[in-house]
This record gives sequence, C-alpha cells and structure tokens, in this order.
Amino acid sequence: MTDSSDHSDPGDSAGARLRTRWRETLLAVRDGAEDPDPLPYADNLLARWAEPQRRYHTTAHLAAVLDRIDTLARHAADPDVVRLAAWFHDAVYRPDRSENEERSAVLAERALSEAGVPADAVAEVARLVRLTVTHDPADGDSDGEVLCDADLAVLASGPREYAEYAAQVREEYAFVPDEAFREGRAAVLRRLLGLPCLFRTPHGSEVWEPRARQNLTTELELLSGM
Repeated sequence: MTDSSDHSDPGDSAGARLRTRWRETLLAVRDGAEDPDPLPYADNLLARWAEPQRRYHTTAHLAAVLDRIDTLARHAADPDVVRLAAWFHDAVYRPDRSENEERSAVLAERALSEAGVPADAVAEVARLVRLTVTHDPADGDSDGEVLCDADLAVLASGPREYAEYAAQVREEYAFVPDEAFREGRAAVLRRLLGLPCLFRTPHGSEVWEPRARQNLTTELELLSGM
C-alpha cells in the first residue's frame, strides 16, 4: 500500500481506538487470519484521513461513520464489509479534484487484496465506495443503504453540530469564491431536499430524516438570504 504524502499520523487515543477497530474488522473479514499484519494499513489510512486539506472529511468523520454503522448493523447483510468500505470511502479526498470516490475504490482494491481479504469482499467494498458518488443504493441493497445512511447522518445533527459541519465544508472549499460557493452549495441542498427520501434504513428514515430535512432547509434559507 503506497504511503500518502503531506500528512502526519494522528497518534492519539482516538487514533488508537480506530486502529483497534480496523484490526478487529479486518481480521473478521479475513476469518481471523493474522498474516499479513493489519496495522500498517491502518496507519496509512489514518494518515490519509489526517491530511491538512481536510476540515470535515477527517478521522472524526471516519469515527462517526463507523459509530453509525454500529447503530445500523442489524440492517446490513455484512456489517464488517460495510465497515471496511467506511474506512476507504473518503480515503482519497481532494476538494479541488474529481473522481475522489473512484480513486478511493481503486485504493481499496489494491490495499485489501494485499491485506489478504477474500476477492469477493474486496469487490463488495469497492462497489460500496463507488456508491457514495450518488448515495443512491438500489432497492434491496442493504449494505449500500447502511453505508450511505451512515455517511449522510451528519445531516441530522443537532443545530450546533450541523453549523460546525457546514462551516467545515466551507473551509474545505476555501479556494472557491463566496458567490460561487453559495450557488453550488444551494444547488446541492436543493437536490437533497428534492429526493423522495434521504435515508433508506428503517432507523434512518424514522430517526434521522425529519431533522435532516429541517437542517437542510434552514441552511438553504440562510444561503439565500446572504
């Protein structure tokens, strides 16, 4: 697995917890096989998630998505494969570059094959990562539903947390002029609000959907008033 550049290891207690979660998940998908050592892959991924251009797509986002997958695990066909997909879904992230999801999927294919993950699980992880381009899983795609709902659950945060999320997204796109950002962000919000549903799992639909729509509507109103 090739090292990422321009980064540093988080090296804190949160990073240690994430390394433990990675090891447990990888070993579960590998049916307990201990070879090769899973930790260098965790170190590489955590370094990627800690790159300096990130403000929202950080190790905190990764941890939050993993926590939400735990909440939704009963709805998934293979929760551990979904957890691996979470590790890779924004592993390659440059706000000024397209095809981040495709690059992340290719990284997953290469790294997980090297890490001894069975080929069918590697293919499923890559498919799930590519699905985050649209967050639109097909009916019956329970693993896709769980990953997409976990990734979008930030939209259902409380008011303060949602405001922090919106500010972090703006910081990631600091290179975009204010007017252009407002227009682009408003278009994203309108597209989301136009979807028949933001969340596909029963938990997401019942618990997250109402608050998420309220948050999106409020942000859109604020942008429109600027």
